[in-house]
Amino acid sequence: MEVINTVGRRKASVARVYLSEGSGKYMINGKDFKEYFPQGNIQFNITDPFTTLELDNQFDIKVNVNGGGFKGQSEAIRLGISRALVKVNADYRKPLKDKKYLTRDARKVERKKFGKPKARKSFQFSKR
Repeated sequence: MEVINTVGRRKASVARVYLSEGSGKYMINGKDFKEYFPQGNIQFNITDPFTTLELDNQFDIKVNVNGGGFKGQSEAIRLGISRALVKVNADYRKPLKDKKYLTRDARKVERKKFGKPKARKSFQFSKR
């Protein structure tokens, strides 16, 4: 199997995922994923597509991710991994789709408007 590359996006994060056969090594920006994401619930986002399909320790992934925070980055990586696994085998699509791992979450931060302190918050209104 050759290297399969896909892109995952979430909020301001863009993740380029390179999937190849291997022993279960996950490298994110040149670091091990447990070093890059020390939080357990964020690590779960990266490993869950593999545990859903019961493919633990069968693939190596190398990821370049930039932009956004750690939660947006981890969910961008999860989308990229899920898309790569579907390229490997089309039968993986249904279980990943049932968990909504193939859906691009398009929600982004709304921009600040002029005359307001934030996007929608207004200053206190005084009638008199």
